[in-house]
Amino acid sequence: MPAIANTLMTGTGARAVALTTLTTSDTFVYLPAQGQILTLRNATVGALTPTIDGADGTTVPVAGIGLVNVAPGLVLASIAAGTAVAIPLDSVSAYLQGVITVTGGLGIVATLTSN
Repeated sequence: MPAIANTLMTGTGARAVALTTLTTSDTFVYLPAQGQILTLRNATVGALTPTIDGADGTTVPVAGIGLVNVAPGLVLASIAAGTAVAIPLDSVSAYLQGVITVTGGLGIVATLTSN
């Protein structure tokens, strides 16, 4: 269960970004209000549908909708082979409570950056 390392992007110029090839279960630390972006690139030959799940997520109130169950985690849309998605983590923070685990992403190459 490797941890997806955060790369700080403040300052000027280029920097090395930590790459993590996902296994069956991987973790990362969410830093609220730090502009974190999780990028997932599918380096496999088939589509993958990863799930991001904070262990302490239950329900959250959403204006105009009511309570939304975040306990099962955020199931991403299928990521086709050779493509990538970028997730601004502040926009899905309700799913990121407690220990955060990414599953269903075996072979995906992940990066985590913040401001």
